Amino acid sequence: MEHRKKFHLKLRSGVLTLGERTLVMGVLNVTPNSFSDGGKFLDAKRALRHAIAMQRDGADLIDIGAESTRPGSEGISVAEESGRLLPVLQALRGKLNIPISVDTQKAAVAEIALGAGAEIINDISGLRTDPELARLAAEHKATLILMHIRGTPRTMQKGPFARDVMRDVIRGLRQSISTARKYGVPCSQIVVDPGIGFGKSYAQNYQLLAKLSELAKLDYPLLVGTSRKSFLGMTLAKNGKPAPAKERIWGTAATVAASILNGAHIIRVHDVKEMKQVAIVTDALWSANTKRET
Repeated sequence: MEHRKKFHLKLRSGVLTLGERTLVMGVLNVTPNSFSDGGKFLDAKRALRHAIAMQRDGADLIDIGAESTRPGSEGISVAEESGRLLPVLQALRGKLNIPISVDTQKAAVAEIALGAGAEIINDISGLRTDPELARLAAEHKATLILMHIRGTPRTMQKGPFARDVMRDVIRGLRQSISTARKYGVPCSQIVVDPGIGFGKSYAQNYQLLAKLSELAKLDYPLLVGTSRKSFLGMTLAKNGKPAPAKERIWGTAATVAASILNGAHIIRVHDVKEMKQVAIVTDALWSANTKRET
């Protein structure tokens, strides 16, 4: 059980304190083909209702994605991605009192999103797809989430996988951080994500979760997203068939608790109400252990 360092994340709307308790980031996919909830929230009104519901259920942030990054997925154009995203951001304006993050690899899309009220850029490529995202984050004083990925969404699960997954993740994240810093992004605006499920074997995802505390040496806040992912479906398989996404909630809960106990500052989840409870109880356990040690 690891001690979490406290960080103060600078957003345009204020300062977000990380480490006192685990923050819950709710996922809002406005895509037709995301692995878990594709097509459910393409309509801006439905997306708005879901975002408000997640805030009510305890979300501290909302992460909106308009391009699927499921294994095997192909990229889409700036016009298509921004066309899905902008109506949702416009519908959300003034309706939420929590920060909005946008999950994109494209600077052109991020610029539109930041102009429409988003404060955080969540780049699953760790600036490998479009380094201009870093310049944009520095310019707009936006928080930048840098995720590790091996390959691209289209190729990432075809291998070959890294021999030493933790070394590969740390090396990749250091490269991403270096790029962000070169473009002028302050340390106080950077969050890192090991990229569970992105270019890792099923076993490597568990290795990363077990050794998550090693990422503390990077000295940045840590976001972890395990929600409903396929490695859980394989672990929970019945009769040789992976458990469907909607039946992975308790498996997700176990990995959320493990992530928090190993130092995660933010958990990214689909099931906000349930995972908020997991976070509160795990934080209480973490806090009790810290007090006992001191």
